[in-house]
Amino acid sequence: MTELHTAWVRLDTLGITAALGVVAAVGFLRRADAREPIGDLTPIPVRVFIFEGSERRELRVLTPALIGRAGSCHVQLQDGDVSRRHARLEAEEGVLYLRDLRSANGTFLNGEAFEGAIELRVGDEIDCGATRLEILEIGA
Repeated sequence: MTELHTAWVRLDTLGITAALGVVAAVGFLRRADAREPIGDLTPIPVRVFIFEGSERRELRVLTPALIGRAGSCHVQLQDGDVSRRHARLEAEEGVLYLRDLRSANGTFLNGEAFEGAIELRVGDEIDCGATRLEILEIGA
């Protein structure tokens, strides 16, 4: 290999390494920029019925409240079709929202699939797997 050829190979290797570094940095920045702004979250109490199998239970939670199978969730469900961190109840400026947390089987509001966050009202029904939650009271 000639000296000139060796120099080009080194330069090429440095160029590829630098390009990979730039791609990694841009990827990190995009991920950081893609975070959704939380906004002004205001805790409000929510009362729900949970229909799990043949059982019904009532639960009162304070937002923000995680829904899922994980032990750290405020609304713990035993349904195998529910993700560990399935969805979240959150309130912004007194309005209650349901946010799907990219659950494997999706979250449904009144039988309709949705992505991201959607406003909730009293009487709305949330389906997570085979489990249904009904919003009984907001802010009480």
